Amino acid sequence: MVKAVFLDFYGTVVYEDGEIISKVTQEILETGKAKDKSEIASYWWNEFQTSFISAYSNHFKTQRELEYQSLSKTIQYFHSSANVWSLSNLMFDHWIKPPIFDESKRFFDICPVPIYIVSNIDRDDILKAIEFHGLKPMGVFTSEDARSYKPRKELFEFALTGVGLPAGQVVHIGDSLGSDVAGASSAGINTIWVNRSGREVPEGVIAVGNLLEAYDTELLK
Repeated sequence: MVKAVFLDFYGTVVYEDGEIISKVTQEILETGKAKDKSEIASYWWNEFQTSFISAYSNHFKTQRELEYQSLSKTIQYFHSSANVWSLSNLMFDHWIKPPIFDESKRFFDICPVPIYIVSNIDRDDILKAIEFHGLKPMGVFTSEDARSYKPRKELFEFALTGVGLPAGQVVHIGDSLGSDVAGASSAGINTIWVNRSGREVPEGVIAVGNLLEAYDTELLK
């Protein structure tokens, strides 16, 4: 029996920062030397992922640090004159006031078990975003707390310890196959994938089109 829901936040409850990324890459394109925005976005993502993977335990860095670091390298690589602080602040502003998906507040209102947010975003930023939308989770667990990012299992284990429940009594809901589904599964937690874009569903994965559809799955009935 499920006694708690672990819930990803960005991309699951609120929108990701796709529009901001488009603005940032456009600015770098206009002030630097690149073929197109996709080239910039690809380089930026690779730089972020490289630093992200190594940010663990004693080598941990916050999302803000990693974002600034990767964006700074991207601006330098494309010989752009863009201001890294100005562009970084576009990202940071989105993190604390992201647009929310239509059904998210309803999901919180009708969930029969406690909801705990489990997120890679820094604690202060996500707390501001939660307050901005008036959401009332039972608790919040971040990578900054666990000093470990999804898809590593340490964040999920940290959250399980925090709620005092075994993995079998929790379901994790998130929009990323890699970070949420694979990460939570590695900690023995059942998962529901929020597949808003209608991508092909891998075998063995429980997928829904939005948060409210999670209540139609066997895991939450």
